[in-house]
Amino acid sequence: MEAIEFKTKVRNGNIRIPEKYKHSTGNFVKVIIISEQETKQADIIDELLDNPLQIKDFFPFLRKDIYERL
Repeated sequence: MEAIEFKTKVRNGNIRIPEKYKHSTGNFVKVIIISEQETKQADIIDELLDNPLQIKDFFPFLRKDIYERL
């Protein structure tokens, strides 16, 4: 197996192999995509910190109350 590295643009879901590498590839290749565009997945903790739930009559436990329950 030979590793070849190059940068290219994805157009309509297609990746073009540069001419200088076409002779090095056979009929089958293994493709690993490393995107240079940063993608952030939704994180439920971040979402809740940004938009806390509003619950009627809610009050958080005090530290002493937490340890009394143990």
